[in-house]
Amino acid sequence: MTDEQSREPTAPARPGRTLAVTDLSLVVLIGATGSGKSTFAARHFKPTEVISSDFCRGLVSDDENDQTAGRDAFDVLHYIAGKRLAAGRLTVVDATSVQSESRRQLIALAREHDVLPIAVVLDVPERICAERNAARPDRAGMPRHVVQRHQRELRRSLRHLEREGFRTVHVLRGPEEIDAAEIVRERRYNDLRHLTGPFDIIGDVHGCRSELETLLGRLGYELRYDEAGRPAGAAHPGGRTAVFVGDLVDRGPDSPGVLRLVMNMVEAGTALCVPGNHENKLGRYLKGRNVRVSHGLAETAAQLEKEDDAFRARVRAFIDGLVSHYVLDGGGLVVCHAGLPEKYHGRTSGRVRSHALYGETTGETDEFGLPVRYPWAEDYRGRAAVVYGHTPVPRTSWLNNTICLDTGCVFGGRMTALRWPERELVDVPAERVWYEPVKPLDSGAPGGAEGRPLDLGDVTGRRAIETRHHGRVAVREENAAAALEVMSRFALAPELVPYLPPTMAPCATSAEKGYLEHPAEAFAGYRADGVREVMCQEKHMGSRAVVLVCRDAGTAAERFGVPDGGVPGAICTRTGRPFLDDPEPARRILARLAECAEAAGLWAELDTPWLLLDAELMPWSLKAAGLLRHQYAAVGAASRAVFPGVLDALEAAAVRGAGAPGLLDRQRERLADAEAFTAAYRRYCWPVGDPARPWPGAAAESGGPAGTAVRAGSDASGTSGESGGRGGGDGDGCAEDGPETDGLDGLRLAPFQLLAAEGRNLATEPHDVQLAWVDRLIEAEAAMAARPGARRPAADTAAEGTRAPAATASGGPDGDAPSSGPRPTRVNRLLHPTRRLLVDTADEASVAAGVRWWLELTGAGGEGMVVKPLRPLARDGRGRLVQPGVKVRGREYLRIVYGPEYTRPENLERLRARHLGHKRSLALREYALGLEALDRLAGGEPLWRVHEAVFAVLALESEPVDPRL
Repeated sequence: MTDEQSREPTAPARPGRTLAVTDLSLVVLIGATGSGKSTFAARHFKPTEVISSDFCRGLVSDDENDQTAGRDAFDVLHYIAGKRLAAGRLTVVDATSVQSESRRQLIALAREHDVLPIAVVLDVPERICAERNAARPDRAGMPRHVVQRHQRELRRSLRHLEREGFRTVHVLRGPEEIDAAEIVRERRYNDLRHLTGPFDIIGDVHGCRSELETLLGRLGYELRYDEAGRPAGAAHPGGRTAVFVGDLVDRGPDSPGVLRLVMNMVEAGTALCVPGNHENKLGRYLKGRNVRVSHGLAETAAQLEKEDDAFRARVRAFIDGLVSHYVLDGGGLVVCHAGLPEKYHGRTSGRVRSHALYGETTGETDEFGLPVRYPWAEDYRGRAAVVYGHTPVPRTSWLNNTICLDTGCVFGGRMTALRWPERELVDVPAERVWYEPVKPLDSGAPGGAEGRPLDLGDVTGRRAIETRHHGRVAVREENAAAALEVMSRFALAPELVPYLPPTMAPCATSAEKGYLEHPAEAFAGYRADGVREVMCQEKHMGSRAVVLVCRDAGTAAERFGVPDGGVPGAICTRTGRPFLDDPEPARRILARLAECAEAAGLWAELDTPWLLLDAELMPWSLKAAGLLRHQYAAVGAASRAVFPGVLDALEAAAVRGAGAPGLLDRQRERLADAEAFTAAYRRYCWPVGDPARPWPGAAAESGGPAGTAVRAGSDASGTSGESGGRGGGDGDGCAEDGPETDGLDGLRLAPFQLLAAEGRNLATEPHDVQLAWVDRLIEAEAAMAARPGARRPAADTAAEGTRAPAATASGGPDGDAPSSGPRPTRVNRLLHPTRRLLVDTADEASVAAGVRWWLELTGAGGEGMVVKPLRPLARDGRGRLVQPGVKVRGREYLRIVYGPEYTRPENLERLRARHLGHKRSLALREYALGLEALDRLAGGEPLWRVHEAVFAVLALESEPVDPRL
């Protein structure tokens, strides 16, 4: 098979001639020793592009002239050259290569990696070669017959280099011609990475001109007609480019009309086209080759007979000039006819062209006598999206970042186009069945399936994930192993975990007296990074939750694979585990969110049937009851058990005059610290669920040993300013004649970011926009609770910082007598607002207001706040990503983290030596991976691509870092 880039004629170069070298090729310098190959290579190529046999000989023997090391040296040379070619790097071999056997190995290497072998011959007289060798100390003793032998072998080779397999041969004769030559690097014909679109990629046409006109109209193209009224071109007013995947001809009613339209578009620069197997066969037919007239070629031949010779000649030239495939949009898009594995992208060989035109078969035939295609798309792992046709399918869908656009228009199906980069499908129905298919369209063909199962190779071992916003992120093998343990044993199905939140670094350590963290450092840090506007958000007293909510069960089943009767969405922890053991509360939470999104108009506004939210689910005791009971409550219980007796003894000793000076005061301070510690963690505990029918996971207690248990919600300090109250029932949840509960008693969900919707990564929207969307959800729920027949629970008033009186048994909105019908359902307010403050880091008054706000939050018992750049993806003056957010935790909350007595001056001084560099690096890497997962999810990429980034976030969580940060 002749490759499309082998057409350059072989001709001896004249002085001053430019030598064309393809940018991805194997360049073999051929010439006798002393002909100047190394000097020529150093002048025209980068040092890293040149592999010298002398250098390799030195690597294996410490002597570049040791001819006995030749075999090992060339093994090294071939190995290095192969690695470079596999990586897509131009490679130059600097060796004599005058023997046919040495060249044969290099040509085989080029074919193995599907690159062009190019020969550059330096033909220098024997006398000059001998003089140059004599002038080199390491070759002064070289026998004259060596040069003579090289010259004889070179003479015998010159006439046969093309037949050996070199696609281009440049011959430079004499030192003057060599010195005057210039190397010009040519882009491969298939390399159109500089074209970024937007594109409209159109599937197989097969002579269906009328449907093509309709589809172009749907895509917004304006058609141009010739004097005979035939479509003779089309252009898009928005500058979009049409890309045809081949098979323009055969079987349909007007192949010449399709060719006329497409050829004119290509000539005008408004379209690109790759050949299909039907064009390839038609081209051979028009050249008079012996081809079998079948599969629609007879119809095309008959239609072309009605055209003049000039048109047929134009068609022949058009087909002959088509390139097997195109690499577009910075390498992110590959268009071909029959599909192409990643190893062939941008390569140029007969093998690549054959696969692009025909695909790969298994060697078997089906019951219809047709070859069985190898399902290459099921194994595809490439970064570039591959768009192709060739194998008709009843409907198209993405399969592992590949998509087949042949939806069988000529067989009565549809003609389909893909808008890129929008990844939007546009299609039109066939006007009729133009050609009866040999077999029914098969949805199991490559591109018609929904995707392959995840593979262990997607996540194991050391990996490097390419991210759009932070470059390459490496994942260590041991971290991947730890993540695999969690993901395979405990996590939700990967389809339901399209995102995991990143870790968050604290602000710089404060120098303020009595404080380890203070907002002044956060504002100063962002100001130094050039970020002026920051959003301060209260930090909620719960656990991070990623919530996937679907509009209906159909969306959950079709988009995320939820089985019938399953929870329509998911609520997962920051490690991908199900947040709630009992699916019923999760179902109720998701139903409430879906209803609120409907009432708020978000489904319609965002044009999506699903939403992914970042949120905090409260109380903390819901997921951390064991931690609270065994770690925190145990400390509080021990202090209450010990200190009273200690203080009594010290006070008695002081009365007797036997007390140690200051010891009593120190122990009283320690008791006060312990009580403050207990008060801090108690704010995170309150009962949840229907008191009459508590569901699994509801934390009833978070206390320690018997007699010292801390009853959830028993905090005597009152309602937390952060959490909006303990949110427990209003005291009558068990009353037989009271209202039915909705089962969400005491639960609080505080969404603070919409992460993604169908086709959109929403995480890049400004945080004021994000919180405005969240406010609409909360307002919608408030309206629901205020509807006639719904009862506003006491917890709603608790969210306003007050405690509501016990509700009456009637449950009516106005306290009316109960009706004789079913008891009304009490609508708990699930959604909790996130208070916020916008701060200008360059305005001292605004910064002071931010500090005051934080002091008020934490003074009322709140955990603290998170400070984020108002606009995500902020970068500093050097173009580096700044922290997406830093947490500033309150003085009292940090007792839980650092211990009851951390505020003592000597302890604070020791704790100020915090090493934040690793934590900040981790936060940035996980943030970039999270955004990458959302980009891939919104872009409709296959599950393994999304999961790759999600899994990497979980793996990075295994990196050793101070957990107190």
